[in-house]
Amino acid sequence: MKYSLSSTELDGLQAVQVELLLEVDRICKKAGIKYCIIAGTFLGAVRHKKHIPWDDDADVALLREEYEKFAQVCQTELNAEKFYFQDNKRTKGYRWGYGKLRKKNTLFLREGQEHLPYEQGIFIDVFPLDFVPEFAPLRGLHCMACFAIRKMLWFGAKNKLIAKIPLSFIFFFYNILIKASHTSLVRILTFPTVRGRIYAYSAKWYKELSEIEFAGYKFPCPEDGDGYLTFKFGNYMELPPENERKTHPVSEFRLG
Repeated sequence: MKYSLSSTELDGLQAVQVELLLEVDRICKKAGIKYCIIAGTFLGAVRHKKHIPWDDDADVALLREEYEKFAQVCQTELNAEKFYFQDNKRTKGYRWGYGKLRKKNTLFLREGQEHLPYEQGIFIDVFPLDFVPEFAPLRGLHCMACFAIRKMLWFGAKNKLIAKIPLSFIFFFYNILIKASHTSLVRILTFPTVRGRIYAYSAKWYKELSEIEFAGYKFPCPEDGDGYLTFKFGNYMELPPENERKTHPVSEFRLG
């Protein structure tokens, strides 16, 4: 059954996500970990100085080495009274190739994911960025492998037949892909890429960082913000038509 968030609930959801962003920032500063806000979160900062008004998620990204440091440090530094971190190495039955930082005693249940066997509080996505081949034909084959892994993970969350494929089998191949040599290109392996057939983002966008205001706080962001946002969104300062301003389908929601 679809649940429609009220404007008050959406405001509350975004406020919790700011809490989660601040926790990521606190941990990363304390441990010397490099991260940045990306995607719609960065676009919201540039265009609105906060969330995109209708947005119901928030995203940060780290190069793989920094991501693994963050996941490890969370075990000792995370405020465990308020938050918890999930990824496929630490959460049984977890079907995504990236992490989620969630707030305890909340519920944000995406439609079609009701049966997943772990807690699903309000979250932000914590994306690891992995290197991909420079050679375009090889990068195309790499993208096909990423696509196959992503579909097995995503469809397995909804399709009982695909769900029978052992997660250990899928993540075995995923772990092969994350061992690629360093190049000038990166991507989130289990998330679609955009803007044509490049299948990657410039690594410099995640290495050369600046700061930007978001919801009254400063967060790291790509220094070449215009280059990144143009690549990802095109004319990013133009608001989309109202019929494209959508939130994710939700079946249950609770702020606390």
